[in-house]
Amino acid sequence: MLHSNSWKVSPLAVIVVLCIAFWLLFQPMGRNLLDKSAIPRAVTARGELAQDEQNTIELFKHASRSVVYITTIALRRSLFSLNAVEIPQGTGSGFVWDKNGRVVTNYHVINDANRIEVTMADHTTWKAVLVGAAPDKDLAVLQIDAPAYILRPISVGKSKQLLVGQKVYAIGNPFGLDQTITSGIISALGRGIKSITGRTIRNMIQTDAAINPGNSGGPLLDSAGRLIGVNTAILSPSGAYAGIGFAVPVDEVNRVVPQLIRNGRLIKPGMGATLADARLVKRLGIAGVLVLGVEPNGPAHQAGMRPTMQYGNEIVLGDIIIGIEGNSVNSYDDIRTELERYAIGDQIIVNIIRDESAMNLNLRLSVFGE
Repeated sequence: MLHSNSWKVSPLAVIVVLCIAFWLLFQPMGRNLLDKSAIPRAVTARGELAQDEQNTIELFKHASRSVVYITTIALRRSLFSLNAVEIPQGTGSGFVWDKNGRVVTNYHVINDANRIEVTMADHTTWKAVLVGAAPDKDLAVLQIDAPAYILRPISVGKSKQLLVGQKVYAIGNPFGLDQTITSGIISALGRGIKSITGRTIRNMIQTDAAINPGNSGGPLLDSAGRLIGVNTAILSPSGAYAGIGFAVPVDEVNRVVPQLIRNGRLIKPGMGATLADARLVKRLGIAGVLVLGVEPNGPAHQAGMRPTMQYGNEIVLGDIIIGIEGNSVNSYDDIRTELERYAIGDQIIVNIIRDESAMNLNLRLSVFGE
């Protein structure tokens, strides 16, 4: 007689049987998987590219020749000797402004660099020198000695007539990848962001065209391939593209760059007055901008502006500027923005408070150099 335990099967045997059954079940029955006659599939005709694709291709072919790759080098002392060592500091973008070899970029791209190199679209590299800079506008002009036949000045457009929703293109060198184009739209106009000096750059163009580190200083273009802005900053917690980028509008660029070429700096109209900083004004509880001092025989002095004075232990506050030509001002930044609307020699009305009474002063603007 058979014992009942003689029919027991080990778990390992069960697993082996199931694996074999599974393999047999899913094997093709009697089919050879190889086909010696296999050839590439026939190509489906593409047809013409869409009109907007053709436009983007032509735009890049034309505009990319004007875009340059900027590398900055800093000098650092070796830890083991007194010798200076050249260390790559950063990269950015720029574009050819004219046939004289002038290149426009952001000031923060070349700030503190000991040496600057510009690589053209044809991959030739040229040493660059700084012609002039406007840190408050985050703009700078460089000079290279490249021959005129390889210089392709960018086409310049206008920013005053831009509309939200308009298509735009950014060309630059994100993360060191040269000659990169991205596209998007104008997301907003009239934005304000802080420059490297802390001054607010106003009327900035906001775009969702992908802008990453290395794009700074490169051009923002309209659909006609014209310069409408200089890509300057991104708003991103990670430091990379997050859908919000900013560009200095071309109307401002076209105003500032010629001054940098002529003078090496931005010549601004000024009042010849020393103004209190925001912290002091806030501590004093003043609404407006307090005048601390006036230059002897300067515009403010000639207009009769009263400075803050000290008589023994008593301080008598000077005039408080509350407006320029009726436009309210609450900070030095506001005043500088208002004065930039005018030229040196223009006569303006400065709205002030003196001894708790409102007054107007007629003031003729003079030179204030950045």
